[in-house]
Amino acid sequence: MKVPRPWSARAWLDTAHVMIGLPVGVVLGGLTVAAIAVPPLLRRGMPWFTRIQRSRFEAFLGVRIPPVNSPSELRSRATWRQIGYHLLSPFVSLAAALLVALTWSSAVVGMLSFLPPRFQRPPLEFLFDLRDGKVVAAFMALGLALVLLAPLLARGMAALDLSVARTLLGPSRSELGQRIETLTESRAGVIDAADAERRRIERDLHDGAQQRLVSLAMNLGLARATLTDLPEPAREAIVRAHEEAKQVLKELRDFVRGLHPAVLNDQGLDAALSGIAARAPFPVKLHVDIERRTTPTIEAVAFFIVSEALTNIAKHAAATKAEVSVRRERDRLHVSVYDDGCGGAGMHRGTGLRGLAQRIDAVDGSLRLSSPLGGPTTIEVELPCE
Repeated sequence: MKVPRPWSARAWLDTAHVMIGLPVGVVLGGLTVAAIAVPPLLRRGMPWFTRIQRSRFEAFLGVRIPPVNSPSELRSRATWRQIGYHLLSPFVSLAAALLVALTWSSAVVGMLSFLPPRFQRPPLEFLFDLRDGKVVAAFMALGLALVLLAPLLARGMAALDLSVARTLLGPSRSELGQRIETLTESRAGVIDAADAERRRIERDLHDGAQQRLVSLAMNLGLARATLTDLPEPAREAIVRAHEEAKQVLKELRDFVRGLHPAVLNDQGLDAALSGIAARAPFPVKLHVDIERRTTPTIEAVAFFIVSEALTNIAKHAAATKAEVSVRRERDRLHVSVYDDGCGGAGMHRGTGLRGLAQRIDAVDGSLRLSSPLGGPTTIEVELPCE
């Protein structure tokens, strides 16, 4: 825990949290005791009492305590935990406020002990000879020590209050576990749905637009070869249209392969990566060692990583060669892409690497990048196989 400085905003926010917690805790605790005898009032008031305390933690400590499910049902554990906090809060707040107030006030008295005796409080004047320099020096040293101790004490009391609040006002461990499991399942469903949508788009483009473009290019090629007696402007228009159709068809094929190549479903990563390595404008050494295939989603992510990395190398790295390694070790898939280019790659340099990181984070993977200026660049990725 970082120790706040006495003059820092954090120290004063911690102190304010502790001191304000006393009246708030006493009032809400008293209202809770009064409302226990009237269950309908308790059921309606408890969410408001808890909301006030949560807002105090967020305002002074910058901490948001997540709400719990079904807070207004008196039979739920969550409601009784909240009642317990409101009944316990006055006692915790009283002890914390007394300690913090006593420490700060003692620090002020000690630091001001150099003033003439008539300005001191009577107990100090009666008990100690404030005209003695050694006594004054001792009081000032004690005051300085308390000034340094007070922020730490305020931070500790605020942390104690926060710990109790998180335990009683926030969701329990079982509720957190259920929420995490639900979020994990929801995220997996979203990822699978997105992957299925990419496959559907790939099939539609392959079976629809791509086939029509192939037919158009063939017809234009046939016209270009047979209609030799047309005027020169017309022949030039047909030639340009034929070349444009072929270029669009090539770009569409590249786009479809980038979405989700059919060979990835049929033959796996080895065959799919061999295809993109062969199409790279520089030599690519590929090594794939996968005894058992992973899930389709993880295969799609691994393919995207290698495809995007090789595209970035071709655009920005000025590399003469690259190496791609994919291997499975138990429940982890390791993907490594190396190039001998100019280096200097970083997450802040463009959207390509950020897109990789986002795709990897979505499946709980990890990304390590090494790219010093002058090269080489190495991207290392670990993905869960299931």
